[in-house]
Amino acid sequence: MHRPEPPMSSPPSPAVDSAQHRDLRLEMVRSQLQMQGIKKREVLEAMRKVPRHQFVPDSIRPYAYRDQALPIGFGATISQPYIVALMTELLDLKPWHKVLEIGTGSGYQAAILAELAKAVYSIEIVEELAIRARRDLAAAGYARVQVRYGDGYLGWPEQAPFDRIMITAAPPSIPEALIEQVAPGGRLVAPEGASPQTQQLIIVDKARDGRVSRSTSIPVIFVPMVPKPAPVKP
Repeated sequence: MHRPEPPMSSPPSPAVDSAQHRDLRLEMVRSQLQMQGIKKREVLEAMRKVPRHQFVPDSIRPYAYRDQALPIGFGATISQPYIVALMTELLDLKPWHKVLEIGTGSGYQAAILAELAKAVYSIEIVEELAIRARRDLAAAGYARVQVRYGDGYLGWPEQAPFDRIMITAAPPSIPEALIEQVAPGGRLVAPEGASPQTQQLIIVDKARDGRVSRSTSIPVIFVPMVPKPAPVKP
């Protein structure tokens, strides 16, 4: 059944996590995630815990727990819950992992990662979204997630290597700089494709000896991953 697109609005304002919201999350996990094959217990628990409605604009909070992507402004979206859960499950996180996320967006995916990993570093190309996500993550209790405004194509070299890297926007091909920042024995999960019609979810594994292998999960549709524009010379 087609669902109407939710309206756009101003950025989120503080919202409580009510019993009704918690019930909606339980139903989201049962009917959207488990019914579609998400099995990893830690991922399901994280999805039950993180208050998704606190990471979306005010007027679309009633839609927060639907199984659909939602607009958050500046041409960006918060991914549908199933895709968040699937990518997190594919990442195969351990409690001691250091994770790099490219594309902070609302901050919701970073919060999910923070439930499962030791440290999360997240890069956002839109400065206004980076500021908002930093604020909303702190308000939701995830102040230890580090958010940087910058070019995701470059990664975060001074913090590399990372045990896991997740990209939440689609580059035409996965940047070599990010593959280089995956630690030996690590993994990268990302959508890849030059157009929405060609995007696939890709898993890149780096063996202990540095050899890189790729596998494909499912077709997806993400916003394009764009580089930070070069400064204009006077």
